Amino acid sequence: MKTKNVLIILAIVGAILLIPFIGSQVSTELNWSSSDFVIMGTLLFLTGLAINFALSRLKTFRSRLIACAVIIFVLLIVWAELAVGIFGTPFAGS
Repeated sequence: MKTKNVLIILAIVGAILLIPFIGSQVSTELNWSSSDFVIMGTLLFLTGLAINFALSRLKTFRSRLIACAVIIFVLLIVWAELAVGIFGTPFAGS
C-alpha cells in the first residue's frame, strides 16, 4: 500500500471528524467524548483502508462496486449499533 494513499485516507478521516468536533463546540446537543472520536476515527480509517485494498486488488468494476458496497454497509451497521444499539449487543452499552 502506498504511503500517499494512507495519508489521503487520514486527511479525509480528519476532515470528516471535524464536523462533529465543530458541532460540539457550537451546540450542547452534540456530546461526543474523546473515546467517541477515537472509535469513529478508527472505523473510518479501517473503512478507507478496506476500500483502498478492494479497489487496488479487484479487477472488474462490478466486483469493486460490490466490495465497496459491502464495506460501507458493514460500516453503517457497526456505526448504528454503537450509536443506538439496534441489535442490543454489549458493544452498544446495552
